[in-house]
Amino acid sequence: MAEQRGDERGTRDAHEGARGTGESRLRSARPEEARAWEDLVATARRTVSDGLVVGTSGNVSVRVGDTVLVTPSGVPYDRLAPDDVTGVDLDGRQVLGTLVPTSELPMHLAVYRTTGALAVVHTHAVHATAVSTLVSELPLIHYMAAALGGPVRVAPYATYGTDELAENMLRALADRSGCLLRNHGTVTHGATLAQAYDRTAQLEWMCRLWLTASSVPGLAPSLLSREQLTEVEERLRGYGQRG
Repeated sequence: MAEQRGDERGTRDAHEGARGTGESRLRSARPEEARAWEDLVATARRTVSDGLVVGTSGNVSVRVGDTVLVTPSGVPYDRLAPDDVTGVDLDGRQVLGTLVPTSELPMHLAVYRTTGALAVVHTHAVHATAVSTLVSELPLIHYMAAALGGPVRVAPYATYGTDELAENMLRALADRSGCLLRNHGTVTHGATLAQAYDRTAQLEWMCRLWLTASSVPGLAPSLLSREQLTEVEERLRGYGQRG
């Protein structure tokens, strides 16, 4: 949740005064971090243009070595510039920039500490959030659930930005690359920002598909079996171009 409300005071301080005393204690972004920041900002802006978030809701991060670059709290993505790079270490200590990191930092760090992921995308996508209020697991409406590691679970509700929410998310993500957060939104991760974003888009599409099929009066959508999904998982291992 978190970012739509925004930490207005923190944002204002960051833009108006925090670049003073704090900046001298933080190092400059390395070339690879600057490039990753550019990709991160582009991805964050895409979540808005594709309708996955409204305003500054949701957040995006990418890991470069032991540094996690993350969208700052309450700053519209179209205002982010190269000098706004915001980064923390794996313990959450800020090492780059002076803007306040997203309030959902505990979720992002939890993913990096427990998986091999290099990118995380969190959104408040409408259809996915709607599904999170209805079921504890997204019904197997489409075989692309296999691309997320299996049936998509819904993490129990907890207040945004808390360790409790991060822990609930990790349980829902076990052996998965995406999950829903009850009454909140989505989290996906991947080896790249592009992969994490594509998984978010697929998850939102599957949720929309299930809601659409379920809305037909007097009919219920057919669902795939676990065996059918397992077969797709096997086929996906050889999917795409060979290097």
